[in-house]
Amino acid sequence: MDFYGFYTGKIFDAYKYLGAHVEEKGVTFRTFAPSASRITLIGEFNDWQEWEMNKVSDGNFWECYIPQAKAGQMYKYKIYDRNGNPVDHCDPYGFGMELRPSSASIIRDMSKYKFKDSQWLQSRSDCRKKPLNIYEIHFGSFRKPSDKADDWYNYEEMIDILIPYLVKNGYNYLEIMPLNEYPCDESWGYQATGFFSPTSRYGTADQLKAFIDACHKHNIGVLMDFVPVHFAVDAYGLANYDGTALYEYPNSAVGVSEWGSCNFMHSRGETRSFLQSCANYWISEFHMDGIRMDAISRAIYWQGDPARGVNLNAVEFLQYMNQELKCMHPSVILAAEDSTSFPKVTDPVDQGGLGFDYKWDMGWMNDTLNYFRTAPEYRPENYHKLTFSMMYYYDARFLLPLSHDEVVHGKATIMQKMSGDYEYKFPQARSLYMYMYAHPGKKLNFMGNEIGQFREWDEKREQDWMLLDYPLHAGFARFMKDLNKLYLEHSAFWEKDYEADGFQWIDCHQEGCCIYVFERCSKKERMISLFNFSDQEQVYELHISDAQKLKELLNSNLAVYGGTQKRKSATKAIKDGKIVLTLPPYSSVYYLAE
Repeated sequence: MDFYGFYTGKIFDAYKYLGAHVEEKGVTFRTFAPSASRITLIGEFNDWQEWEMNKVSDGNFWECYIPQAKAGQMYKYKIYDRNGNPVDHCDPYGFGMELRPSSASIIRDMSKYKFKDSQWLQSRSDCRKKPLNIYEIHFGSFRKPSDKADDWYNYEEMIDILIPYLVKNGYNYLEIMPLNEYPCDESWGYQATGFFSPTSRYGTADQLKAFIDACHKHNIGVLMDFVPVHFAVDAYGLANYDGTALYEYPNSAVGVSEWGSCNFMHSRGETRSFLQSCANYWISEFHMDGIRMDAISRAIYWQGDPARGVNLNAVEFLQYMNQELKCMHPSVILAAEDSTSFPKVTDPVDQGGLGFDYKWDMGWMNDTLNYFRTAPEYRPENYHKLTFSMMYYYDARFLLPLSHDEVVHGKATIMQKMSGDYEYKFPQARSLYMYMYAHPGKKLNFMGNEIGQFREWDEKREQDWMLLDYPLHAGFARFMKDLNKLYLEHSAFWEKDYEADGFQWIDCHQEGCCIYVFERCSKKERMISLFNFSDQEQVYELHISDAQKLKELLNSNLAVYGGTQKRKSATKAIKDGKIVLTLPPYSSVYYLAE
């Protein structure tokens, strides 16, 4: 390991030196604990008796070789602080851990599994000019073997459960909420203890590799949530690791997050090397196709509060990590969950940016959902909630998210958010999604949204798949499948997502009627999208140049989706640059202009 690079926060491979490494015979254990007075190794290989670890290198690292240790065995470090008080810790760089509430690390042989996805890796890209339709899941609650909260399918079992569903329903990327080890189910993985350990809830590291390999075989990319801002407070984890604040701030004013967890101290080179190595580990060792970084606003600003100023050390950390990750892995996706207006989040680092590929458009999400919550009689005065996003859209490369955060904690699900009674929610939700998919920007949808889930997401229960026995939900699911596949097939949706000539308003001043019309185009096609978000039928005269006819691509009001129109409309002729269209209440339609 490059020790100077480790201390200065420049390396991305600290996990190849630190942690438990299986050798031809035995295992070598190493940990970084500069303030420890003594460290002993306890585990299954020595009946949990204390065996001394020795200082190596500059004296800040500790090492022990155990010839009889082998993969699959549990271990811990008993770390004594300067006053001789011991605390048992899991390995910060450990490649496996026990299921909570137990906390031992587990030796894993990371060289055993052999991937078969070289063709996928050679052809993947950051999807900038390609479709990116992401299905976000919590791995343990997509489907469950039983009603027990802690009964889960493992990584390999999910191959035959999840992958066919993604292929059938038109998603080409999967985003998984954090798979690092974590003690509290309700944290969903966002408060981690084992940053290098795939959670044992769903199996082993090799089983996760097999799952990702299978996704790639079916042309599904895999993104994982990564939390570089804070970590769990549990005493066996990173907190006060060597008896001092090694990874976190010593001052609680900036050291404790709004969630009660510990904030990483990004000014420390050792912390930077830890996090950078972790991000690279998931990409290199598991062939993840990208990472979505959580709570980036809390890194940009002190405690996430712009009034407290920019955390320059954390910003520099993000810039360096992103720049180097993209140098090592040019085709991976780096996405930021950032709700602030901090500039240049997706600009290159050498141009003063943070270097992310995409930024979640939280403004679009909030404005759109608030609009659809609004009763139709009040929508005219809120009309421009849906036009505002294009005022700032080209400031960054945005991704449009309807994520897990929007369907929990009393916020109601996407379907439930729609104004009005049960039967009126479905046509509005269909139109919402047609607006989302036609709007520039890559797409992300959380599991359950596509079947019209009404119950808020609960990590202890699987999705309410029985809803598909009800006609309105079955129709909505069919609509979402058709919309997804249409999105993948037609370049107008995505080829020019980040080019100004890929989008044009045709009419954004029908405040009284709540009608919106815009055009998306690519090199080979031109698509016209019309939306009637009012509760009244509207007759609308569309003015369009350089086209002779309109060919219907998708209509939200088709009977097979739960609407009233029996079949697709015939191709419509345009005369003298205009055509009169009848738009049913809460309806949307896409046309190809020819």
